[in-house]
Amino acid sequence: MQADAYLLLCQRYIELNPVRAAMVDDPAHYRWSSYRANGLGQPDSLLTPHVVYSSLGANEADRMANYRSLFSPKLDTDAISDIRMALDQGQPLGDARFIDSIERATGQRREIRPRGRPRKAMLEETEPQDQMSLDV
Repeated sequence: MQADAYLLLCQRYIELNPVRAAMVDDPAHYRWSSYRANGLGQPDSLLTPHVVYSSLGANEADRMANYRSLFSPKLDTDAISDIRMALDQGQPLGDARFIDSIERATGQRREIRPRGRPRKAMLEETEPQDQMSLDV
């Protein structure tokens, strides 16, 4: 995942999963969420703040307030779809430049593809046409 562009988005996605699943009405109410540490300052020895989180404010109070403010707007459905598709396909999540760097580093082509079989029209465009014709 391209941390500077997607880390906080992915954290919102993860921490809002129990809310979307109607398990709780607020991410702070879910026992296993890191939201309570990041947004409310509850100590958690299992967490180490990421540099992106640290950049949310000059002090802890500012960082927590800014983190909480990220949860005010609903998570965009396109963002949810992008995250889910990357997770389902085991693909990196980032912009084209980031994905290119992953491809160069691994020597493998990485691209997120929509689910399901390609449409027939797309298949016909990519398949070579038989040049032989039969006269009847």
